Amino acid sequence: MTSEQLNAEFGIPEHLVFLDGPGGLVQARMTCPWGAAVVSTYAAQVLSYVPAGAAQDLLFVSEQANYQAGKAIKGGMPVCWPWFGPDPQGMGRPQHGFVRNRQWQVTGSHRSANGEIRLVLGVTDTDETRQLWPSAFALRIEITLGQALQVTLVTENRSDAAMEIGQALHTYFRVGDVNRARVVGLEGVTYIDKLDGGIEKVQRGTVTVSGPLDRIYLEPTTELVLEDPVFERAIKIRSNGSRSAVVWNPWVEQAAAMGDFGDLEYLQMLCVETTNAGPDRVSIAPGGTYRLGVDIQAKRI
Repeated sequence: MTSEQLNAEFGIPEHLVFLDGPGGLVQARMTCPWGAAVVSTYAAQVLSYVPAGAAQDLLFVSEQANYQAGKAIKGGMPVCWPWFGPDPQGMGRPQHGFVRNRQWQVTGSHRSANGEIRLVLGVTDTDETRQLWPSAFALRIEITLGQALQVTLVTENRSDAAMEIGQALHTYFRVGDVNRARVVGLEGVTYIDKLDGGIEKVQRGTVTVSGPLDRIYLEPTTELVLEDPVFERAIKIRSNGSRSAVVWNPWVEQAAAMGDFGDLEYLQMLCVETTNAGPDRVSIAPGGTYRLGVDIQAKRI
């Protein structure tokens, strides 16, 4: 649907407006008393979340991001599904699954009595997806803008057999200086160090960044905090349906190697991801559903 058609069917005057964004990809602009958010209908990807009164976006999007059909948008909150990371079967299928570079359909919008704005997008299996992954499915994302940003990914198994998935809400947070940021809440948690041969280690103290990071934390607490002294804020990250969390920063060499990422942008971001990753995989019975969600809220420090 065009932005004009989406506004006619799903727009909410002054609160939810659809417009043509970079590359002609349609974006939804959400506004409520507590803040504003931008969502790309392509990839169903939250690109921006600015709480009311905040000087800086909570989310990071690369200035070199691709806004082109068939390409992933580097930043915001990409949806990784039905696997996280490389193709688990080594068949050459796309990294992080096949829904982050696909057009989703807007299926609903609502403004609640308390002023919250909700946007729902969905995608279902097609002949093309079944060539990549045989299962019949319906996937939807519910994005609610209120006192926090709430994002929930809902998987429905429409096939006759159990469905096993990995997934992530791969959130890129903007930070003032990644060298000074830290993640609180993972102390004592076992993690898989993907940069050290997949060895399991135990987190000592808070998570800080002084080099490349790619870690899957196993059985973390449901609430993590990203402290950012430069922007004078603490971002509370509350997850549900997740038994793992990923912390990632590309650092110097990988940042320079990515064509859709600035050489120095690694200093401005840190991924703290709500996941079912590594050994944390989800089995969904025929006709069943599974919900993976995250709530994000910031306070000044």
